[in-house]
Amino acid sequence: MEKLIRHHKPQNLSDHIALAFTKFLRFLADTFFKKKYGHRAVVLETVAAVPGMVAGMLLHLKSLRKMQDDRGWIKILLDEAENERMHLMTFIQIAKPTFIERIIIMMAQFIFILMYSIIYLSSQRTAHRIVGYFEEEAVISYTEYLKEIEEGKIENIKAPEIAINYWNLPLNSKLKDVVEVIRDDEAGHRDVNHSFANILNVKNVKVIEEEVIEEKEKN
Repeated sequence: MEKLIRHHKPQNLSDHIALAFTKFLRFLADTFFKKKYGHRAVVLETVAAVPGMVAGMLLHLKSLRKMQDDRGWIKILLDEAENERMHLMTFIQIAKPTFIERIIIMMAQFIFILMYSIIYLSSQRTAHRIVGYFEEEAVISYTEYLKEIEEGKIENIKAPEIAINYWNLPLNSKLKDVVEVIRDDEAGHRDVNHSFANILNVKNVKVIEEEVIEEKEKN
């Protein structure tokens, strides 16, 4: 459990902004969905699949424009987006979205695509930190979801076929098994995005140090 539930302590203003933004969205989700974890997952996974695709596209264009290697980041981010999409495809089978939820999905996705694109173009470090904090909250939410299932408050129904095929689960798998593998996915995305943010932070510090050295040499 210690490995799964982990928190990156904010180190700078960028981190604090990312965390505050995440907590605000968490508040909205808790207020609207409360303990309707299946429906929460349908809406949030729609948004969760956006960052990887947006970041992957922008890095792809940057790599072409600057004719530089991407260090393997593009594939990792696109794989993340695809994985989040499969989370959505799975939960659509578990919790059928209502008409209102479908409207919310369309609005949230449109707004978040624009918002995340602007954030990523402004500060890649902040963008990846936001996703890292998003995934921290996702791990917590899925842990709460599992607890509800284990306590019998949510029926432990048969796992959807799409989930069994995607994660190569046993044919007799249940909802609990699906939530566990999805939670593991989210923990992995959390660690990757926090790592990317850390790498970019070190890179920025080095650039600043080099600029300071150059300025001193000029003087």
